[in-house]
Amino acid sequence: MAVGVFDLFSIGIGPSSSHTVGPMRAAAVFAEELKSLGKLADAASLRVDLYGSLAATGHGHGTMTAILLGLEGFHPELILPEEVEERLAAIADTGMLQLAGAVPLPYGVKDMVLCPLTILPRHTNGMTFTVSDADGDALHSATFFSVGGGFIVRDGEEDAAQRELEESKKELPLPFRTAAELLEHCRKTSLSISEVMRINEEDSRSEEEIREGLLQIYSVMEGCVQVSLKREGLLPGGLKVRRRAPDWHERLLKEDKDRDPKYWQEWVNLIALAVNEENASGGRVVTAPTNGAAGIIPAVLYYALHFAPGMENATQEDRDDVVVKFLLTAAAIGVLYKEQASISGAEVGCQGEVGSASSMAAAGLAEVMGGTPAQVENAAEIAMEHNLGLTCDPIGGLVQIPCIERNAIAAAKAINAAKMALWGDGSHRVSLDEVIVTMRETGKDMSSKYKETAMGGLAVNVVEC
Repeated sequence: MAVGVFDLFSIGIGPSSSHTVGPMRAAAVFAEELKSLGKLADAASLRVDLYGSLAATGHGHGTMTAILLGLEGFHPELILPEEVEERLAAIADTGMLQLAGAVPLPYGVKDMVLCPLTILPRHTNGMTFTVSDADGDALHSATFFSVGGGFIVRDGEEDAAQRELEESKKELPLPFRTAAELLEHCRKTSLSISEVMRINEEDSRSEEEIREGLLQIYSVMEGCVQVSLKREGLLPGGLKVRRRAPDWHERLLKEDKDRDPKYWQEWVNLIALAVNEENASGGRVVTAPTNGAAGIIPAVLYYALHFAPGMENATQEDRDDVVVKFLLTAAAIGVLYKEQASISGAEVGCQGEVGSASSMAAAGLAEVMGGTPAQVENAAEIAMEHNLGLTCDPIGGLVQIPCIERNAIAAAKAINAAKMALWGDGSHRVSLDEVIVTMRETGKDMSSKYKETAMGGLAVNVVEC
């Protein structure tokens, strides 16, 4: 199946799509396989090996606890925050894991084998699950890679998965892998970028289902903000980072009672911080396209709905139209990054997470503000060009510093990129495809110290306590 809008925007729990959502998903798949093979009843012991970045920063990213939940059969898009707390407390108290929700095994976080210096060939985010019987013979074993944005790939199936992806793209009405191909579709059909993406999505869903699904995605984004604004105090993890969103919201309500346009950036900052503070605490968020960058698209979409010209007297249907068009456009740009480069911080640094999200958001805003396909592509290019080389070096392996503020900064960049593109005619010297290739090559050249390993940058130069 080709990458679609609901792959890039999926509901999960924080703090990381690659280190929390992906590993939980992989563990759940493994548990289901064990059950479907009829080997669950014979399970007597479990071994989980974590490699590379998962092992190096897993504790700060909630990797180990996410895997425990996945092994119990929970999926990131379905589990509720209260279920997370309940099950993790039960495992910690009893020392027992309910494998696939049925077989009790003595297992916990401390039993996982961490290999931070071992990098498997496919990707730095590798994990191997092995279940054995009472005699110690392996019943089932599988290795997975969490490749960013909650996407997982099974070891040994990369070539088959890639072939399936290529075949599915051929079947789409308007397939594209590059921005040049996307723009050519727009030129030939006189369609906008969001319309091209919608037509491809209609290959597997009705227009009504697409609209309903995207509005549901946005409602989760809104819900994430509302929950975050009610939670005060310190974020978990030991850095003693104080939640700022509730206080900022209270101040904004006092200072900006009439939604004065001069406060647009304060509101954008607020939304970005609120989402990422909730993500940092393990709350329910939308990967957009990752958890570490989850606040950018909601913040820029908030700007589109509240501060873009023409929205003053918009009806609810008008607002819903903006949400759908924005997310479809952003997803089309997200496909380009997923196809040509990476959205994994552990693979290409934060330019692949925050940079991609900023680029996607800039495109979405440019489209809903009336931009041509060429202007939309230009907006996406500008945003990424000025996120090139961004490292991923969070302090303590926690998605807090600099991640939370970085989302707010990148949201403002996206808005400025869209405005700059709309003041032009769409022609520009550097293409989006060239910038995406540059991002990919920059990520390859970037030292592993700056790719979510907690071995360089802020992670080593700032004292944690």
